[in-house]
Amino acid sequence: MSRYLRQVGLFPQGEADQKRLLDAHVLVVGAGGLGATVLPALVGAGCGRITVVDHDRVDEGNLHRQTLFRMEDIGRLKVSCVAERLEGLNPDCQIIPVARRLEPASARRFLPGISVVVDAADSVAVTYMLSDLCLEASVPFVSASVLGQSGYVGGFCGGAPGYRAVFPDIPASFPTCSEAGVLGPAVAALGAIQAQMTLSILLEMQPSPLGQMISLDLEHWRSSSFRFDDAPSPEEEGPFILGLKEITEADRVFDLRERDETGPPSVEWAARGPVENPEMLDIKAARTVFVCTSGLRAWRAAKRFSGRSGATAFIATTGR
Repeated sequence: MSRYLRQVGLFPQGEADQKRLLDAHVLVVGAGGLGATVLPALVGAGCGRITVVDHDRVDEGNLHRQTLFRMEDIGRLKVSCVAERLEGLNPDCQIIPVARRLEPASARRFLPGISVVVDAADSVAVTYMLSDLCLEASVPFVSASVLGQSGYVGGFCGGAPGYRAVFPDIPASFPTCSEAGVLGPAVAALGAIQAQMTLSILLEMQPSPLGQMISLDLEHWRSSSFRFDDAPSPEEEGPFILGLKEITEADRVFDLRERDETGPPSVEWAARGPVENPEMLDIKAARTVFVCTSGLRAWRAAKRFSGRSGATAFIATTGR
């Protein structure tokens, strides 16, 4: 326990709490900028098992904020690099790398035995999907988002409201980091808060970060926070998120990507291209599924389609 002396004194039950960390199993989805701060912090604190899920490879354009990687890692799977980097940090911690895209079916299989789920992914669809599953399974969920020089971290589920209670719908404009840019220190600052929330949940410290939202604006040097313990769930459910492998030939599928957009195919029978008026589509007995790269276009189309009585839509993403 000598390596943990500086932190054990802060724990309500001292060494017993440190053992609780060593017995914990944390699922971290995303090994990029947020993960570069979250993962070393959790390993250093002595979290016994950490499963890291990320299908992506190291890209030079992301190295300014993904500080676990080196130039020689470019092109390699992120989770492989993460496992190598963290192995020597703490022998008490086991890193389990999973190099695959996270879809609903696989996410459900990960949840049993998980103490906390950490959303460090750069995907709106993944965030809503994880929150829905964690709310159903009563697993604490810590999610963060960063763009430019600002962002937020929140503690959801596990007895607190889910992500949809605070964000019932996506904003009209949601640029990506590649479009709007992002500064590394802002990502690291929010990743550190995300790690702190995770440790506080594992140690059941009070006040609990579940039901707490913290925002940072490092361009204007402002911060704010609020609690949402009593936030009601939205009256309208959905859109519901599917994995590509969960789509069947009985589904009516609209792949909203332009025909010249690159990326993996969704399904062979999908109608390809934008849908001008989703709300005018016929309501059929078969499931209606909208597909795009990140989930944003599919979400908006699904909301318009679902705005009619009796209409239910699903979304899926192909990933970047």
